[in-house]
Amino acid sequence: MVRVLVVHEEELLRSALVQLLRSDDALEVSSMSPRADVPDHDVLPTDVCVVDGECLHGPGEARDASFRARCGDRLVVLTTLRRPGVLRRAFEGGALGLVDKNAPAQRLITAVHTVAKGERFLDAALSVALLEGAVMPLTARELSVLSLAAQGSPMPEIAARLHLSRGTVRNYMATAIRKVGARNRVDAIRIVQNAGWT
Repeated sequence: MVRVLVVHEEELLRSALVQLLRSDDALEVSSMSPRADVPDHDVLPTDVCVVDGECLHGPGEARDASFRARCGDRLVVLTTLRRPGVLRRAFEGGALGLVDKNAPAQRLITAVHTVAKGERFLDAALSVALLEGAVMPLTARELSVLSLAAQGSPMPEIAARLHLSRGTVRNYMATAIRKVGARNRVDAIRIVQNAGWT
């Protein structure tokens, strides 16, 4: 038996994934919310974690600690072509399995069995998106400026928080807008968020 833990933010989708995986008699499936704080004595051994890419923030993040501690790199991450940043974070975080959310149900089951053996599973449909996600056009500083702007911080506050001059912040913002092909700051924030780079 392969012991599988499903981690998804939304209860309905988490339950649907559990039922799908339970259709394979070789899988023993449990589930949890990514925000669940499960005491160590209640933790069941797990061979593979199936995680929604939107729940995955990267190694070392507190929210990821409980299921990463249980599965290590034996993660099967569900994501889409439209979110190359999420795909990149999952891959760089050591996930062995990457499955397109639009794939047939059997592909997820195949990915779980492949990852349980310690082998990598990359959904062919995600290969190009993974390459696109690897070429994120913004520098860390440009991304920081856009992220703070997305939280509603005005330029003076962004400058103070990043220990930069206001002119430097404006330059970073203008460069970020140009690099992502946006019309303005709001459009740049939308593009970056939709790609999953923040």
